Amino acid sequence: MPKYQTLTQALDDRSRGDATITYLEGENAEKTLKLAELRRRALGILRHLQGFGARQGDNLILHVSSNEQFIDAFWACLYGGIVPVPVAVGISDEHKHKLLRIARQLGSPLLYTDRKLKDRLAAFASGAGDTDAWGALEARTFLVDQLDDISRAGTPATITSDDVAFIQFSSGSTSEPKGVVLTHGNVLANAEGVQLAAKFDESDVSLSWMPLTHDMGLIGFHLMMVYAGCRQYLMPTELFVRRALLWMKFASAKRATLTSSPNFGYRHFLKALGDKTLDGVDLSSVRLIFNGAEPISVDLAGEFLDRMARYGLRRNSMYTVYGMAEASLAVTFPEPGAAMKFITVDRRSLGVGATAQQVDADHPAALKLACEGRPIPYTSVQLLDDSGNEVGPGVVGHVLIRGDNVTQGYYQNPEANAAAVSADGWVRTGDLGLWHEGELYVTGRSKEIIFVNGQNYYPHDLEMILQHETGLEHGKVAAAGIRAPGAATDELVLFAVQRGDMKDFVGVAAKAVHLVNEHAGVEVARVVPIARMPKTTSGKIQRSALAASYANGEFAAELVEFDEAWAAAHSHGRAAAGGIERQIKAIVDDALAGKHVDVDDNLFEVGASSLTLIQIHEKLDELYPGAVDLTELFDFPSVSQLAKHLEEKLGAAQ
Repeated sequence: MPKYQTLTQALDDRSRGDATITYLEGENAEKTLKLAELRRRALGILRHLQGFGARQGDNLILHVSSNEQFIDAFWACLYGGIVPVPVAVGISDEHKHKLLRIARQLGSPLLYTDRKLKDRLAAFASGAGDTDAWGALEARTFLVDQLDDISRAGTPATITSDDVAFIQFSSGSTSEPKGVVLTHGNVLANAEGVQLAAKFDESDVSLSWMPLTHDMGLIGFHLMMVYAGCRQYLMPTELFVRRALLWMKFASAKRATLTSSPNFGYRHFLKALGDKTLDGVDLSSVRLIFNGAEPISVDLAGEFLDRMARYGLRRNSMYTVYGMAEASLAVTFPEPGAAMKFITVDRRSLGVGATAQQVDADHPAALKLACEGRPIPYTSVQLLDDSGNEVGPGVVGHVLIRGDNVTQGYYQNPEANAAAVSADGWVRTGDLGLWHEGELYVTGRSKEIIFVNGQNYYPHDLEMILQHETGLEHGKVAAAGIRAPGAATDELVLFAVQRGDMKDFVGVAAKAVHLVNEHAGVEVARVVPIARMPKTTSGKIQRSALAASYANGEFAAELVEFDEAWAAAHSHGRAAAGGIERQIKAIVDDALAGKHVDVDDNLFEVGASSLTLIQIHEKLDELYPGAVDLTELFDFPSVSQLAKHLEEKLGAAQ
């Protein structure tokens, strides 16, 4: 049974001890607070929110980039019975679209942000013609810049375990995101189950770079650490993206016992590491390194362990887990300290109701599936076939969850609730899995979510971005996530109906790549010309059929013709001229290795993702500190434009 009835009771109790939270802002910049000070600050901010008009039961969109500001405001809301709704701060239009859509769903929420972010939202809403939605939200916006004296406490609300703690919205930019409603009781049941399963105690030290708008970051590496009384360190996600090696350096310096990452993070870290060494790093203190939040690559996890072994990281520290926001995070855990386990199956044998066929590693259709353990306390899992019958060991089924930690539904979304939540409380996860020796192995997704660089995207969202473009109207373009054998993550592939000359199609494809990169911040790996779009009898696009045809090489001839036309259209650029242009060209070529980029090419059109732009900006900032803001790469998206802009700024500063 959970030790507390509400999250605020947990912080009240842990504030009496020595537990701390430390914000790591840089290699030599950190700030440590005792939980008692966090509690005091939260109550001080609550007084300002209540003075602004916030009342118990109000929804408040929490939209700040600082971990410290986020945590302070989050707890202020909890103490006042105000429902925080975390929304990520991003550099693409997707995040701004999502915030405005969430605001409309919530009806009349408050917004907690800073002046700079507010101004950006206002400019975006004006440009997007969404001034009505923004006008209503702006009138209820509280700026963190306005905080001054927080020495006087607000009035805590009387809350119970059944009261809503917060709402976590799913991905969704051009469609309506779904809000997972979690009560205090849900989160605390999961925290107790996790503490029992992973054996957390007050001697543990946690380190996380995961965003606090993500359930692994907020619940897993903050709220659960408060519950267990662990010492915790929080590193900004943006700092990890820019300087990935600091993750393991901090783990060594702070003697972390717990940390985590999805596939994206391991791959990003290893790329940054290259052939470098981590002098003085000792990872022998790390007890568990959680691997979850997106499909797990066994090979990537193994490569990370191999590279980190010389620094003392034990092979049994890799902790492959399964969870989701609907479960207040955790669903299944392996036994702590056990070696990472996996099975190798024929990827063609993973249909619902089919028995997965185990094969040797060198089998041409081999797929390694990570063991993700058994249900944690307070959580139940069942696997069902398409007829609703439980499946036996080794048979693929739909994953359903139920328990004290599981949400009762989505915020004011009866359609989604009817589709996902049964009368007796079982929630369909959209995932597929099998039982092997009593443990869960997730095999895939029945929903068509695309996982790229630690983020999930819905195909129809990406398709709607392209819907109004000439040649890419509804029904003529499809987005699919395709994972090549041995790859650690999905690649986003667009399939578009091609009519007429391939040279003309290249222009359409370039525009599609540009739009998806600009508006969703995700890289398009391939645009595939197809003769027709496969659809069901009801008119739904058969994305899985397209993905299967692509994997089987059925579009090989079309891709050869397309590649030749693409190369012809992008091979007439001039050489970089001038010192700054040559410097930027070298940075871009390194970031987009394997792609031909002319100095006048739009970086979005050649496949520069948001992550790539961050990497380009980081290198540019090393040469010219503070000269160019990251958002300016969107305004000057070619090497030549950016070079000219930088030259003008440097000239003006002299």
